[in-house]
Amino acid sequence: MSPFVWIGAVAALALLIYLLVALFRAEDF
Repeated sequence: MSPFVWIGAVAALALLIYLLVALFRAEDF
């Protein structure tokens, strides 16, 4: 796999985790 594919996968995973954390924080408040 090319480095660009890895960068895209890591970025997508980080974005998904960020959205999940934001969702849990929204439920807390």
